[in-house]
Amino acid sequence: MENFSLNFLAFPLEQMPFVIISLLVAFTVHEFAHAYTAYKLGDDTAKEQGRLTLNPIQHLDPIGTIFILLAGFGWARPVPVNRRNFANPKLAGVLVSLAGPLSNFIIAFIAFGILFFMIGSAPPFAVQLLNMMVWLNVLLFVFNLLPFPPLDGYRIIEDLAPPQARVKMTQYEQYGVLLFLVLVITPLGNYTIHPFLSVMTGAVRAGFQSIFSIF
Repeated sequence: MENFSLNFLAFPLEQMPFVIISLLVAFTVHEFAHAYTAYKLGDDTAKEQGRLTLNPIQHLDPIGTIFILLAGFGWARPVPVNRRNFANPKLAGVLVSLAGPLSNFIIAFIAFGILFFMIGSAPPFAVQLLNMMVWLNVLLFVFNLLPFPPLDGYRIIEDLAPPQARVKMTQYEQYGVLLFLVLVITPLGNYTIHPFLSVMTGAVRAGFQSIFSIF
């Protein structure tokens, strides 16, 4: 029975502590970055709802967290944003959307740097945790910039689009969500989105390696 139950996990059981810690940090900082950027640009909606915090409980979605542990795909609670509170809604919208993925990029960069300089002297558990932090945050950085709703990449394109195009995007957004789910959940993703993510995450890690190799 034990082996049967483990087949439901998206990650090996021995990696689960590192996955959980990395997820707590990645999701929490990602959503906090959205909330903090929106607040600094004039929208206190997230702050009023208790989302301007690094408390993971305020940002994690229970179902989304379970899904990522069991299926390798999940989500956090989206930060509420009221564009009408921004002096420049288009620019502010782009910056708020970009803040989340950028925060994951920064976490991955820092974790990679620590790992790079500590390699050979760090205890095994620290190496495993840092490797997971790098991998997961690079993945979230690339994944969230994909141009599919409801991801941040789509919101950036939506904010940059002319008003007429934005109206059309809103009308067809539900179909974009459906296409996104098909690409992520079905085997079709093995020939489309998954190879792309693999190539891009590898490229980002290679970039990190090149930067730190200078030192």
